[in-house]
Amino acid sequence: MSVPERSPRVRLHPVEALAAAAVPVVLESRYDVLVASLARLRNSRRSRWGLALGYGLFAVGLALLAARHFAHSGWPLGRGRPGLLVAAGALLLLAQALKALGWGRLFAVGERPSPFALAAGNGGAALIGVILPGRFDDAMRIAVVRRYPGCPAGIRVLCLSLVMLGLIDCVALAPLALVAAVLPGVGWGVRAGLAVVAVAGAMAAALILALPRLSGTSHFLRFRLGRWLGPRMTSRVMAVQAWALVSACWYVRAMGLFLLLGGLGVGFSVPLALLFLCAGAAAAALPIGPAGAATQIGAGAASLIASGIGTSQALAAALAVGVLGVLSGAAVFVAALVWRAALSLAALAESR
Repeated sequence: MSVPERSPRVRLHPVEALAAAAVPVVLESRYDVLVASLARLRNSRRSRWGLALGYGLFAVGLALLAARHFAHSGWPLGRGRPGLLVAAGALLLLAQALKALGWGRLFAVGERPSPFALAAGNGGAALIGVILPGRFDDAMRIAVVRRYPGCPAGIRVLCLSLVMLGLIDCVALAPLALVAAVLPGVGWGVRAGLAVVAVAGAMAAALILALPRLSGTSHFLRFRLGRWLGPRMTSRVMAVQAWALVSACWYVRAMGLFLLLGGLGVGFSVPLALLFLCAGAAAAALPIGPAGAATQIGAGAASLIASGIGTSQALAAALAVGVLGVLSGAAVFVAALVWRAALSLAALAESR
């Protein structure tokens, strides 16, 4: 379990906050040059304008390509069955809530962000994944949660919680990958990939169970990193609670994908839903990619094509799933911000 930090809170510039959030504390000393370069980039007006112009042109290019695609093939959700699409969207929203609750179990009670802050972080990550490369979604999560009013956790604690959350995600996905691998109608190449996901989940579970005992050994505490991690390590009880909530999140997502693929005409197939889910999750775990959402959409489409679905239908279904995921993330992000604004207005009205 983590304990509250006694050091004074330091306000960081957003660029420095993103850099600190994107780099785990284990590798902090190796990225001093990168942080210094980002600081110099922040102080250079020409560099800032060039970076903003480059990202602006990239975003406009993506928007034009998407508009051209939709003009020829139509809106990806427009040809689905409305009832099933609404039910799938509701399940995705429920999955967002469960993921936020599971993430919250990885903090100490005294420095645990509110569920709305964590939900806003997940929603912001879904939005930023449309434009920025993979792993920037974690930086967005930390930036949003850290700036949410009343957040008691520091940046390093948030980074550690995301590392633990990634391990718990692997553990929660392992049973689903194993079930998908043994179901009929799956090729041997796909079975091998699912087996890798299952093995990775077993290794993550062993690491999570071993970390609390390891953090208390004298050899571990000899190092500076060990002394920092020791009192902040998640206990087995809280890890099990987080695992239960995150597992429920993935099961709800699998049910939503089952309904969504059926509503889009691909078919009501449990193996396809589990395969699509595991492929997208594995793609999200890649260190870098062209864009977080694009990488997951491509991985999902590839899994459907490998299962015998036509290329055009597979791409349309994967794009529809990605669009619905971004819309659900945006809804959660806006709802969390509106809820916080309503509380602030209510407190202001009471003070008057």
